[in-house]
Amino acid sequence: MFVDGLRRINIPHLVDLPNDFVLFPDRMAKPPLNPNSEEYKRLMAEAQAPYRGLRKFIYIAFGASGFIGAFVFLAQLLAWRDVSEAFPNFALQTGIVALTIWLFRLESKADSNSDSKSK
Repeated sequence: MFVDGLRRINIPHLVDLPNDFVLFPDRMAKPPLNPNSEEYKRLMAEAQAPYRGLRKFIYIAFGASGFIGAFVFLAQLLAWRDVSEAFPNFALQTGIVALTIWLFRLESKADSNSDSKSK
């Protein structure tokens, strides 16, 4: 049973509670958000593109990993150690860095487009 947006409880056999007892009175219904507020805009942006911040973090982490790998294999290439194995690995790491940079820029562009549309 709902009264004024609050849930009433009915436990007839365990405890005799007054009729106006309300469970969680401090959790009263909040007024709706103002569509012009910053919090509303932030929540709408998050609803339209969930986990954008997490994806950007993953791109940065993978890009850093690829950069470190590319640095190691570049050092092997410059020292002429196992060139036949180091070159394909260096190319792969360079491709990973390029891919993560492209994905990060794509996310940033989508983020800036969604910001400009909301204003």
